[in-house]
Amino acid sequence: MKVAVIFGTRPEAIKMAPVVRALKAAPQIETLVWSTGQHRQMLDQVMDLFQIKADRDLGVMQPDQTLNGLFARVLDRMDQVFAEERPDRVLVHGDTTTAAAAATAAFHRGIPVGHVEAGLRSGHMDKPWPEEFNRRCVDLVADHLYAPTTWARDNLLRENLGPRRIVITGNTVVDALLHVKGRIENEPDLAASLAARFPQIDPSRRLVLVTGHRRENFGAGFLNICQALAEISELPDVQVLYPVHLNPNVQRPVMELLSGKDNISLIEPVDYLGFVYLMGRSALILTDSGGVQEEAPSLGKPVLVMRDVTERPEAVEAGVVKLVGAKAENIVWSVREALEGPSRAAIANPYGDGTAAERIVQEISSAL
Repeated sequence: MKVAVIFGTRPEAIKMAPVVRALKAAPQIETLVWSTGQHRQMLDQVMDLFQIKADRDLGVMQPDQTLNGLFARVLDRMDQVFAEERPDRVLVHGDTTTAAAAATAAFHRGIPVGHVEAGLRSGHMDKPWPEEFNRRCVDLVADHLYAPTTWARDNLLRENLGPRRIVITGNTVVDALLHVKGRIENEPDLAASLAARFPQIDPSRRLVLVTGHRRENFGAGFLNICQALAEISELPDVQVLYPVHLNPNVQRPVMELLSGKDNISLIEPVDYLGFVYLMGRSALILTDSGGVQEEAPSLGKPVLVMRDVTERPEAVEAGVVKLVGAKAENIVWSVREALEGPSRAAIANPYGDGTAAERIVQEISSAL
């Protein structure tokens, strides 16, 4: 059986790396790894970390590209590759333009599609945008839906997308996180080199780690977030560390409003290895990311999500994630409350135990 694993962004590569490793360990499966190159430098870092080599790189990125232009290029180039390689099955991940366009191209070619991380829903087509559309698009055309949780499965059932197509697997990001976490804990030289990379961390202060990049927060949302971070940095024994996303809509307000402020360190984006280390060092994570909501429970870290809705409510129900929106006063108040709250270390991660990739490959192998 020839299985093509397709991704193009850093989050996809992180979450598909355990799947690639598990597929390559299955002797009855020929594994093909195809990258669209939707992200470039950040994607290469992840592939180096997990020792994955792309068999094909489509290099679809262009300066000042539009979503429609990107979708069209992925669709066209994937169609050409499908015609040449003729895989028996395609695996895509999540909710990116790469996933939606590749799944559509495979559907047009009659190639079965497996959707890793199927069934996530916010219930709002514009939150997050365009991700909500992308994930629904992939779920419609996929014949195997690898749902990370029972909540995701139930979403698919409500949309009449099952039940025989659905397998509950856990989330592969937990597999990836535990792999990297284990390396940091078991390789003293690696841990020392990571500590040396972040000399700005003050061990006498509680570290608030920040990430932010969502389109729905561009403009007024990021102005409010910056105002909140300025206030948070004045709390006793608190330090803010913010790897700032490269998007100009993020860079501009963050650099203008927070550069040079005491107890705020603005750094360039970090690779996944470095980010796992920073999460482990943090007292609290403030984010608008989806993946962080899934990873933090395995590290016992509270997460405040600067969004109004989430397609990942399981961690909210478990008590390790709280939605706080992008209003400055709500963010500041919630940070104060979380820093004084109880430890989350004893809460089991609702997104899995680190064996999701094995379950996916077992399901694929059972069809042989």
